[in-house]
Amino acid sequence: MSDLPFRLLPRIGPENEHFWTGGAAGELRLLQCPACETWVHPPQPICPACLGEPLVARATSGRATLHTYTVNHHPWIPGFDPPYIIAIVTLNEDPRVRLTTNLVHCEEADLRIGMPLAVCFEEREDGIFLPLFEPDTN
Repeated sequence: MSDLPFRLLPRIGPENEHFWTGGAAGELRLLQCPACETWVHPPQPICPACLGEPLVARATSGRATLHTYTVNHHPWIPGFDPPYIIAIVTLNEDPRVRLTTNLVHCEEADLRIGMPLAVCFEEREDGIFLPLFEPDTN
């Protein structure tokens, strides 16, 4: 893991552990309401659609669509050298669910709004798996 860029890592707690550790099983896990099947992200204690509880952590397909992006060229964080792509992606399960992430394994010139993406994970210390996205070649 020493070749990995510096990243600020999340604080893991019972409310978000599913999201940050699901990559160990190759799964992008989000909360879902068992009553109305609404996907919920970021984590919250009740369903925003039907007020149902408890919400359940479930694996998504890991597929998404590029909603928007920017390329950062400024060295904001020492050790996390630019340029890098910051993106908002919409999940295929529910396009209302959006994740802010980094795009990897692609060049800026190849990016297109609406392009299909797939999750990949960057394993960090303490069992944290950061969900990143790359072009979906399937």
